[in-house]
Amino acid sequence: MTQHASKKEQLYQLIAAQPFISQQELADQLGLSRSAVAGHIAALIRDKRLLGRAYVLPDQRPVVCIGGANIDRKLRTLGPVQMGTSNPVSQHEAFGGVARNIAENLARLGLPTRLLCAVGDDAAGQSLLAHAQAVGIDIKACLQAAGMHSGSYTALLNDEGDMVLALAHMECCEALTPDYLHSRQPQRGHAAFTIADLNLPTDSIGLLLQEAHQQAMPLMMVAVSEPKMARLPQDLRGLRLLLLNLGELEAAVAHRINSDAEMAAACQQLQQRGVQDVIVTMGVDGVSYTSSDAGQGMRHLPAPAAAVRDATGAGDAFAAGVAWSLYREPDDLGLACEYGLKLAKLTLESDATVAATISPTIFEEA
Repeated sequence: MTQHASKKEQLYQLIAAQPFISQQELADQLGLSRSAVAGHIAALIRDKRLLGRAYVLPDQRPVVCIGGANIDRKLRTLGPVQMGTSNPVSQHEAFGGVARNIAENLARLGLPTRLLCAVGDDAAGQSLLAHAQAVGIDIKACLQAAGMHSGSYTALLNDEGDMVLALAHMECCEALTPDYLHSRQPQRGHAAFTIADLNLPTDSIGLLLQEAHQQAMPLMMVAVSEPKMARLPQDLRGLRLLLLNLGELEAAVAHRINSDAEMAAACQQLQQRGVQDVIVTMGVDGVSYTSSDAGQGMRHLPAPAAAVRDATGAGDAFAAGVAWSLYREPDDLGLACEYGLKLAKLTLESDATVAATISPTIFEEA
């Protein structure tokens, strides 16, 4: 502790070192009155650097990511795609899955991150879990399902790096049942934030929504494909945020969307079902998100220019950037989208599904 640190900062450092220290001990060590200590603690709580009683520090509660983990296989054509014939390609394999990708991004950003996923009892599953642990993800609550193959995701990219077609084998996710979630309650119960993807079975999604509604626990859901929007329950009470693209929004409301006004109306329809906020991603056209300001409707942010190398994982990086920001500033969705777009840009400009350049200081850099 430096001599030049303010009393408030010195107090914070003492609490960080000894979370159960009493106010009287703090007063004695800092030469302050009890009332002055209480005032500093109240200010730290307002700043969200402390979380209230027992001086719980924010970085001690994990973000819990629940859903898909698989092996990504990316095939990129060496020229324009020609349908109905053989196309020469380059091939790359990596670890993927929406929840797993988000978890790796968050771990690389320095957040305490816990992954709940299912893999097979095969070499691919062992590799998935070993890699997740190596990048700092808590995997102790993951499930290795006997007799099942680990998930796979095969993406065909054109010569410009845009996805043409993807094939997903996600049978393992069906093992993420309500019984499994109940068995992992000790690992889920104290999450600062829960992120679930729609690879989960419908009943499990319903359970997470019910818990979030009854216990006021922040829950974010991330769509994975248009067909899996059918897994989203009608009752969305308890859902803090739903993140999806335009096609997935159309699937959610069962009609085409041809204008900004129709998009806003579709998001409002989802809000009437109970979700607090909605973010719609639109690739190079940026993102639109619901606004809590009366009369403002949807707000829009353009996507930053990017030298695209590979689009795979960019949406998951955006989700992680949003979650990273909401972990710190729970009520500023616009700021969260800005961070999400920055992280997506880094991923678009990388050959990897999760950019290796992501670090706890990445948002401090120019």
